Amino acid sequence: MQLTRLAAAALVAFVPSVMVTTGAFAVTEADFAAKTTGDLVNLCAADPKEPMGTAAQNFCHGFAQGAVSVVMEEAAASKRPKLFCFPSPAPARTATLAEFVTWARANPAHLNETPADGLFGFLRQRFPCGK
Repeated sequence: MQLTRLAAAALVAFVPSVMVTTGAFAVTEADFAAKTTGDLVNLCAADPKEPMGTAAQNFCHGFAQGAVSVVMEEAAASKRPKLFCFPSPAPARTATLAEFVTWARANPAHLNETPADGLFGFLRQRFPCGK
């Protein structure tokens, strides 16, 4: 998934901060490097009342929105099959990212993947495309 790595690298460089709460973990500055799905999960699960909590959640939302937008635009431009298909109306980003955190914690084998690969793995499973 070269595109996912490229999208993730671009997003890490340009996306600063956003919000989701599901079992807060202490966020560290290292999490903002977003090298793994585990880092992204820590950011997404941050408690906004903690010192870096709001910034962590902002980063989570921005990363997810950017990654999803890039992949959806690429799929549309290339006529390749979509990785995932949101229903209409699309679910709220906050709720979907809360589900992502729960999914990642229940599937720890994904925590060492790149953040985009982990996120897309969740989205493929949660929102599969029809035949």
